[in-house]
Amino acid sequence: MELVKSLKFRAEPTNTAKAKSFTPEQQEWIDGLKESLEQVELHQQGKIKLKSAQELLDEL
Repeated sequence: MELVKSLKFRAEPTNTAKAKSFTPEQQEWIDGLKESLEQVELHQQGKIKLKSAQELLDEL
């Protein structure tokens, strides 16, 4: 760590966050993914029960 501190290197943030625009199809996919991840989180917390793969197949 001392070696890193002894170097005269100054790092500056280079990531300037720019708002990205998505097509309606991309935004729909992103929204669906966010909803799915929220459901997984609720399942991990024990607040909801997700369907098993067999239950999904039975619906077909």
